[in-house]
Amino acid sequence: MKIALLFTGSSLLVIATSHGSLTDPALLEKLEAKGIKKFIAYELPPDLAKNRYAGHFDVVMKDLRESGDLRVVDFNGQRAFELFHLRELGTPIMFEAG
Repeated sequence: MKIALLFTGSSLLVIATSHGSLTDPALLEKLEAKGIKKFIAYELPPDLAKNRYAGHFDVVMKDLRESGDLRVVDFNGQRAFELFHLRELGTPIMFEAG
């Protein structure tokens, strides 16, 4: 499982995915269907995300209404930005369609 802090043109999201890479073509297709064609992402250790989101993380992961290979952990960009320190972020992964 990959957890990522995703900076997009209009928001900041935290996502969880079972794809092996944040640039997996199938994942990129799903993100594009949600209007995300360009992003800067930082992978987060799953244990760190689970710790910061506490019970909410488990609820999101068990939510059967969402696709099994992409789940949005946090839509609130301000909260997501405040939960993780910049020093905890690794190397950015940048993607732009086309």
